[in-house]
Amino acid sequence: MSELLKVEGLSVTFGGLKALNDVYIELHKNEVLGLIGPNGAGKTTLFNAISGLVPPSTGKFSLEGKNSTWPKTHQLAKLGIARTLQGVGLFSGLTALENVMVGAEAHASKGFFADLFGTSGKSEAKLKARAHKALAWAGATAFADKLPSQLTYPDSKRVALARALVLEPKILLLDEPAAGLGHDEIEKLANLILQLKEFYSIIVVEHNVEFVNKISDRVYVLNFGEVISSGPFEKVREDPAVVAAYLGIGN
Repeated sequence: MSELLKVEGLSVTFGGLKALNDVYIELHKNEVLGLIGPNGAGKTTLFNAISGLVPPSTGKFSLEGKNSTWPKTHQLAKLGIARTLQGVGLFSGLTALENVMVGAEAHASKGFFADLFGTSGKSEAKLKARAHKALAWAGATAFADKLPSQLTYPDSKRVALARALVLEPKILLLDEPAAGLGHDEIEKLANLILQLKEFYSIIVVEHNVEFVNKISDRVYVLNFGEVISSGPFEKVREDPAVVAAYLGIGN
């Protein structure tokens, strides 16, 4: 597998607290990478640093073998990175289709809102086509004309995923995608992610370690802001440092 994303020597400090210390991860093309660890381990901070939401104290960031400055949030789409949030984050006054069209704004020459209100019919048609395709991928086509208030939580998460997929990113960052889902929905989501990795490279932050086991090629385990183990899940779960951190992971 060829390397797509590499983070080296990443440290993040909040005041006097070191949230991340000398973290190293790499993501390969068409790979699902899981980030796991106990509460407060630094998983979300790592995600936020990659997403440009948290500035690093130190660290190197490279894409496809080329060193890059740490991204700002508004640069993610151009870099080929899309992210979902821990919550759903849909706009209440827009339909599911329109919410996904917002995600496609980076591909619109005149901007989403110009297209939405009819100043560019040709661009609007392209945006809608992209949005419908993304909704189909996420299994959310039936919800296109519904408002967020009319959706169940699992269905809202599908729309949120479609909003990330509409960018057709190289890297998809999924922040606790299984949170709040029942067993059947988690199974469907796992199958979907395994299909998506044919087209995308995916990093997943998740508390449900058995879900991570099903979908991940490799995992990194964080504890107290440091990577304590990495590799295939079945190998990592036997690591004494991981067992100690979780007090018996998966048991």
